[in-house]
Amino acid sequence: MKASLQTGSMSLSCSTFSRSPSATPEAVDTPDTQRSVLFDDYDVAADPLEINISSDPLIMVVGGLGYIGSHTVLELLKEGYNVLVIDDLSNSYESVLERIRTLAVESLSMQGKPMPTLQFRQLDYRSTLMRSVLEDYSSFKNKPATTRGGFPYSTLQRKDSGIEMDTDSLHEAAFEWRSRISGVIHFAAYKSVEESIRQPLRYYSNNVCGLVDFLGLLEEFGIKNFVFSSSATVYGEGANCGVPLREELCVHHPESFLDGRGSERRVLPGVLGLTSPYGRSKFMCESILADVAHSDSSWAITALRYFNPVGCHESGILGEDPRQKPSNLIPVIASVLTGTKPVLDIYGTDWDTPDGTAVRDFIHVVDLARGHVAALAASAVGRTKAPFRAYNLGTGRGHTVREVLQSLEQVSQRSIPAREVGRRAGDVGFCVAQVQRAEAELLWRAERTLDDCSADVWKFTKALCPQT
Repeated sequence: MKASLQTGSMSLSCSTFSRSPSATPEAVDTPDTQRSVLFDDYDVAADPLEINISSDPLIMVVGGLGYIGSHTVLELLKEGYNVLVIDDLSNSYESVLERIRTLAVESLSMQGKPMPTLQFRQLDYRSTLMRSVLEDYSSFKNKPATTRGGFPYSTLQRKDSGIEMDTDSLHEAAFEWRSRISGVIHFAAYKSVEESIRQPLRYYSNNVCGLVDFLGLLEEFGIKNFVFSSSATVYGEGANCGVPLREELCVHHPESFLDGRGSERRVLPGVLGLTSPYGRSKFMCESILADVAHSDSSWAITALRYFNPVGCHESGILGEDPRQKPSNLIPVIASVLTGTKPVLDIYGTDWDTPDGTAVRDFIHVVDLARGHVAALAASAVGRTKAPFRAYNLGTGRGHTVREVLQSLEQVSQRSIPAREVGRRAGDVGFCVAQVQRAEAELLWRAERTLDDCSADVWKFTKALCPQT
């Protein structure tokens, strides 16, 4: 059931979500979350939202102020998780923290539950300063190692080799980090298919190289519960097969599964026809994560393959409002509704689909956010079947572009002008999830419909510009 959230006497206006003139040109596909008139009396710079500080475990959310990240942080808090948000604010703004906190406090107070810790550090996840952050949330403990003469065996080997060791080296050899961070959710990737075609090095540098360095740092601090924001683009041209996509169509080590007839089938690593540098970066990242988990089974790594996130929180406070020209379908339609864009371009009407327009599996962002919470919970109790496991997060049902357009027209009671244009580079005609694995192992399923998504988008759009 969808939860109901009352926002009291909050009044929203265009100024509440107006764009900042200091928006960086690189920021794309992100909610507009600068300071809001709702919270003018709150000084984020003076108080970085380090509240309810304790020594309890917490979840670190990297890139936690973006569209999906902000909704996920909210759902984590509502489930009682303490949260540390890491975000460099290149694609978002501090005020979203207070929006998250306001919604979380209201929801928890209705249930008579206390507000967990919510903390924030402004930082690029690739920065060398990440080490200092992890040290702040960690302490030393004795290493469980075989010893001789009171020193770990590895220390004696180094002493026997004639290498002189100082006090710090002895200390590091005898102790290891114990971190309060019990899990990490990673959203800090660039995500525009079109932009990745124009700037592939930028995407590989941030998405792939950044992940490798980040994993090495987490391993050093013993943080091995990792949830990765992946994408259905890892299926490449397989998305054009016209049937829902199952996880076994893209694997990184050999896997066996039972097909629809109950016969066991074995699949080998690889995928067919990746269509963009963005998709390739996600496939590379998954491969790296799978190899890390294969080499060390103490890791618990979950890759969540998103289909098409849409919608916003039903309060209308959190939503998707890109600072640059939007590229995802529903934000583009919303920009037409507000008059920012004169007409909707429908890319490709000659696909092998019921009405010729592309078919997508649209999942409400709140359902998607709750999928991350489910992944953490499943990992904690050992319900995932392997140290690395991938899951589709979708509804299992596809809608054409025209159906989405009609849904928003019905909800808004407005006609939305549209025109047919050619296909875009990197697009596929059909992309729908098979969701049985997530339902069985994560105990999660999407609950909201396309019309729910449209209704929430329309609510957010009206809050964005009440004159709409």
